[in-house]
Amino acid sequence: MKPRVSIVIPFYNCAYIEQAVHSAIHQTYPHIEVIVVDDGSTEHVERLHPFMDSIHYIRKENGGTATALNEGIKHATGDYFVWLSSDDVMLLDRVEKQLKFMREVKASFCHGAYHYVNEKSEWLDTVQPEVGSRLEMLQVLLEGCPINGCTVMLEMEAFERFGLFDTDFRYTHDYEMWMRLFPMYELFYYNEPLMCYRLHESMGTKRHFKALVAEMERVQDKHRPTLLNLLHVGGYWK
Repeated sequence: MKPRVSIVIPFYNCAYIEQAVHSAIHQTYPHIEVIVVDDGSTEHVERLHPFMDSIHYIRKENGGTATALNEGIKHATGDYFVWLSSDDVMLLDRVEKQLKFMREVKASFCHGAYHYVNEKSEWLDTVQPEVGSRLEMLQVLLEGCPINGCTVMLEMEAFERFGLFDTDFRYTHDYEMWMRLFPMYELFYYNEPLMCYRLHESMGTKRHFKALVAEMERVQDKHRPTLLNLLHVGGYWK
């Protein structure tokens, strides 16, 4: 039986939601489910109406992206998890290519390259955040997050083993999760663009930049002792 991939799209008042959903439901890999979690939106909900027969729509009170992701994961039936922000789009063969790569290398946790696009979906740049060794990735993670969360594909059992996104981290829940999983899984990198990350004035990373930076420091403080302790485990980084 072919593995099933659950694509979770948190949505809150985003005018780009149509493009995100369209890119998800038109994946070349057929064994998917698209879960849109409406985090209490008051605008643009009507943009979802044409897609209702193709998505699993969940509405909840506003609580932030981490709570929406967790709600989607709780309803997911897939073997793998993918997160897509409502203002971004996936390349149409993203799931097919990334899943094929992961199964070939027996990966449970994988991220990849991506494009920057603007408000008009015009290409700006391509980012290939490959980091050499596992030790080098550790050093980079302790300084910041090189992983675009919407390029991650993760075996769903990771949430059963290590928990859902930590809602105490409103803006850096993804960074906290990757730090939590890093000691437990080998992180694989797929060196082809998987999605388009949209840069625009209303994006959360711009509007909440100061809070995001402060939260990143909290994440680092939380996980630094555990990650640094791994350096003393013989042969761990070979």
